[in-house]
Amino acid sequence: MAEEGRADAQLFGLLSNLLQQVETLTNQEEVELRAKIEALGLEVTKVPPKPSVHLDEMQIAKELDKLSEKLDDLDEKISSTMASDPQVQSLLSSTADVWMPVITASSDERRNFTAPTGDGNTMHLEQLCLLRLVAHLSNGSTS
Repeated sequence: MAEEGRADAQLFGLLSNLLQQVETLTNQEEVELRAKIEALGLEVTKVPPKPSVHLDEMQIAKELDKLSEKLDDLDEKISSTMASDPQVQSLLSSTADVWMPVITASSDERRNFTAPTGDGNTMHLEQLCLLRLVAHLSNGSTS
C-alpha cells in the first residue's frame, strides 16, 4: 500500500512539474488547473473508511455495478469529447505514450514512470492540453 502511495505521489509530482514547466514557457499561471491537480492528488490518497458492516455478495455486486456505470459514463465523456473536437482526438493520439502507461500500469510499473522528453515548446503545450483535458474530465463536465 505504501508503494502505491509513492507511485501516486510520483505521478502527481510529475503532473505538477509539467505544469510548472508549461507555466514557465507560456509565462502564464494556471491557478485553476494546479488546484484541480492538487485536489485529484488528495483524492487518490484518501484511505477509504472501513465498513461498519460486512458486505455480502449482493452488496458487493451492486457496488461493482455502480463502478461499472461510472466507467461507462467516463468512456462516454471521452468518446463524445473526441468526436466533437478533432484537436482532442489528435492530442490524445499523439500523447498516448504519456497517459496510456499511467492508466494501464500496475503500481509497480507506475513507480518506474518517467516523463518523456519533448522537442521544445510544442511538447510542453501538448502536455498542458493533456493536463487540461484530464482536469476537464475529472471535473465531470462535457463541454
